[in-house]
Amino acid sequence: MGDDTLRRPSGRDLTPTQQAVNRALSAARTPVERSVARLKSWRIFRKSWRSPNRMSSISATVRTLERQR
Repeated sequence: MGDDTLRRPSGRDLTPTQQAVNRALSAARTPVERSVARLKSWRIFRKSWRSPNRMSSISATVRTLERQR
């Protein structure tokens, strides 16, 4: 995942539009990063290298269960 945020040019501030873009990117990125962190903590994914073909069905099941919470 690349860092798409806009960086402040040397000696200048970001424009209000650039600041708004950075806030929108941050707001969109936060839930995704939380979800990835949660998935990494789940034991079922720690051994996923043993059966990578099953990962899509396991991921779909987890996604469904999370929506039901």
